[in-house]
Amino acid sequence: MTTRIDCDTCMVRGLHCHDCVVMVLLGPPPEITIDDDEMAALDVLASGGLVPPLRMVEPVAGPVVESA
Repeated sequence: MTTRIDCDTCMVRGLHCHDCVVMVLLGPPPEITIDDDEMAALDVLASGGLVPPLRMVEPVAGPVVESA
């Protein structure tokens, strides 16, 4: 499994870019793919306070509400 990082789809883009691990390590990317091992390494670095956590938030579909 991989994690696809696309800053264009991040819901907190602009608000949290300054302390996002992607920006700290790589600068502003057009798109990045991170596999499970790399994500685990980033989590370890973030939990140790060496880099900020990944702050990407992807949009999710809202609930379907039927009218009465």
